[in-house]
Amino acid sequence: MSNGIALVIESMVAILLLLTIGYCIVLNSRLKMLKADEQALKATISELITATEIAERAIAGLKLTVRDCDLSLGERLRSAEELSAEIGGQLDDGKAVLERLTRIALAARPAGAALAPVGNATGPDVQAIAEAAQAFAARSRLRTPGLAA
Repeated sequence: MSNGIALVIESMVAILLLLTIGYCIVLNSRLKMLKADEQALKATISELITATEIAERAIAGLKLTVRDCDLSLGERLRSAEELSAEIGGQLDDGKAVLERLTRIALAARPAGAALAPVGNATGPDVQAIAEAAQAFAARSRLRTPGLAA
């Protein structure tokens, strides 16, 4: 009887050993799949790190470009404002000169000629004086550097 019990125990040990070996084979295949997935994951992470570095460099380049554009645009805007103010001043000066010329022309007219039509032969032609003043102002603008743009 003791041989029978020993045989049963050894058979159970052998079966458990076979089950353990089978389970080890299954675990080994799963570990191989995990290792393969780990390698793929490492490759993906490496690609993401590279893409992130490229994006960071591109963002830094864009920031530099934006700063340069901002500086350039700001300088152009300041220049345009200065030019606009200068042109406005010159227009005001031209209007003042034209008004003075008109007053001079009207003052130089005889008292009876003030009601005469423009362009008569008795006195200076106010319209012609105004046109001459405008032509003079236009020529002086063309000669002034920076305004002939």
